Amino acid sequence: MVPTPDLDHGVSAWGRARLRGCDRLDALAALVALAAGVCVFLVSTDLFAYHSVNDDEGVYLLQAAMLLDGQLFLRPAPAIADLVRPWFFVTEPTPTGPRMYSKYAPVPAAMFSLGRLAGDWHLALAAVAAANAFSTYLVGREVADRAVGVVAAGLLSTAPLFLLSSSVFLPYAPTTAWNLAFAVAYLRAVRRDSPAYGLTAGVAIGVAFFARPYTAVLFATPFVVHALVELYRGARESRDRLRLVARRTAAIAGPGLGFVAVTLGYNAIVTGQPTTFPYEAFAPRDGLGFGTRSILGYTEQYTPALGFASTVEALSMLATRFAPLGALGTALAAVGVVAASRVPTVDREGVTLLGGLVGSVVVGNVYFWGTLNGLRNGLIDLLGPFYHFDLLLPLSVFGALGAVTLWRRLRATLSTRLSRPRARLVLVLLLVVSAPVVVGVERSALAEPWSENRQRTASLAATYQPFDREPGQEFTDALIYTPDPYGDWQQHPFQYLRNDPGFDGAALFVLDQGPDDDVRALDATRRTPYRFTYRGEWTGAVRPVEPRLVPLDVLDGDRVAAVTTVGVPAGATAASIRLETEDGFARYRVDSIRGADTVEVEWTLAPDGSRVTSHARAAGAPRLSIPPGASEVDLVVRFATTGGSSVTYRQEATVDASDEGLRVLWPPETRVCRLQPECGTEGTWVGPDGEYLDGVSVATDARGVDEST
Repeated sequence: MVPTPDLDHGVSAWGRARLRGCDRLDALAALVALAAGVCVFLVSTDLFAYHSVNDDEGVYLLQAAMLLDGQLFLRPAPAIADLVRPWFFVTEPTPTGPRMYSKYAPVPAAMFSLGRLAGDWHLALAAVAAANAFSTYLVGREVADRAVGVVAAGLLSTAPLFLLSSSVFLPYAPTTAWNLAFAVAYLRAVRRDSPAYGLTAGVAIGVAFFARPYTAVLFATPFVVHALVELYRGARESRDRLRLVARRTAAIAGPGLGFVAVTLGYNAIVTGQPTTFPYEAFAPRDGLGFGTRSILGYTEQYTPALGFASTVEALSMLATRFAPLGALGTALAAVGVVAASRVPTVDREGVTLLGGLVGSVVVGNVYFWGTLNGLRNGLIDLLGPFYHFDLLLPLSVFGALGAVTLWRRLRATLSTRLSRPRARLVLVLLLVVSAPVVVGVERSALAEPWSENRQRTASLAATYQPFDREPGQEFTDALIYTPDPYGDWQQHPFQYLRNDPGFDGAALFVLDQGPDDDVRALDATRRTPYRFTYRGEWTGAVRPVEPRLVPLDVLDGDRVAAVTTVGVPAGATAASIRLETEDGFARYRVDSIRGADTVEVEWTLAPDGSRVTSHARAAGAPRLSIPPGASEVDLVVRFATTGGSSVTYRQEATVDASDEGLRVLWPPETRVCRLQPECGTEGTWVGPDGEYLDGVSVATDARGVDEST
């Protein structure tokens, strides 16, 4: 008997081989996703070691720390609430004192907090990036096949928008993670008529809505339209089909609407009104729509023309610089769009949904003025058009479809003209030759934003250098006065210097806003004071500043005896001294400075009479009284130099006078100004290592004197 072939066995073997191939592609996709996560971790810890210049990062990180402490609100001590208010936090009064909450929803912050629980905040960024890459693979697999999915994940990982915006603590990548999970689950729910996947899709889009409502609505719009069309088709086919589609749709809508209710409930808790979102409570005109838009004194008449122009500019940047492989990836996506209508194995509904996603994200963002602001303040140049982050999905999938289609057609063409070994050799050579080209294209796309962010990180590293303390030199119960170049906000711009949610950390940062506030903070906290200052103009970290962290002493007594020694600048011909209080001023003569290297000034601060004791008075009151409470006493030493220019030393001492005596924060804030009596931070004295005119130097000493002894 002649044995017959075992057809079942043959099919089974073929199936197993195919399955092994699928498993390999799944594993490859997982490796690509892991690589994307590792890449983002490295970028976030290196390129953004001190965070980006988008100060919203500090808002989310503080909010994440609050959630880890079980807090939705900050409750600072009433005496210092206005000095510790973080950037983009709403303040409202309560019977027990002011409370503060973030203008942003808590979902991204909650995701970031998981990284902290795992040991490092940046692990959350890596996990989100890996999830987005793998979800992109799954979408590509559902729309086309596994090979397209793997290439799509790889293309996503090359997009400068993905690498940069995923490496900072902002909400765009985290929200997209939920949007992509929704897309994967929705496609599977439709393909498999699965209510279980529908339920997953509903949860995912519901969480995305909680995170960023408008972003989720724009992403979901084409899927909602598709679901309605499916219901219509089901109704026309049969009652059973309608029932099946309706059950699947209800499984999606149920949890989605449930999270809408959660969002409204959160609104009610923090703002007091379910329909008032926290960002509206912060700035009622900072929302959707055309007309007058406004936030923190910045007002714009936002018109459709402005919306259209800013959208075109952002999309142009995306297509040429921030898309996967830059302009090359955009060209591949265009090829993929054409191929989608011709390749029979491509899922047409999936392609339609991706095309609809492009339309909804693009058109929807015209209605929001955020892109205009991002272009004007330069953040989009640094991080990419982040409001269009969701467009990376269709760009990656269509780009992958284009690349795979071209590859397969090339392979088929070579196979018909060459032997299999030669065809394989040609394909391998093409890969080897094209690899440097692809790397060069990626480098070119990433070069400009990378270098711009690197420059700012270097500036921030210089700014925060005084806070890089050696082991054993950490702060202990410190009160640190910080400058406020952007107004009355903590963490804006110095978001790296954040308070703990309970305002009870080793260092408490408060705004340095004048004598009254300095003394108020000192009395309310009873901590060791420091002054953080810098020399130069704050330019958003475009250029570095020279920082200094000065330990302060609190001198007390009936009076304070001080000595200030200043260097004689090169070319100085004469000098004068001026002492100023709220009571008035007094001028003092300085004898000839010919041949002198320094001028020493002895001065006394006392409630009933401040004066210079080492030089003869030339004009003004013989003694200058200090009013009760906090005020400022200024010592000004001015040098006239050759050519009619001048160099002025100005010391501003914070004093607090009471019946019990005088307290003085020492040393005073010192500035060295050229050609003007006051020069702001550009003239701040940061010690002898700063850049000054030859001969400039400052030394101070003081002690409290108790007259009773």
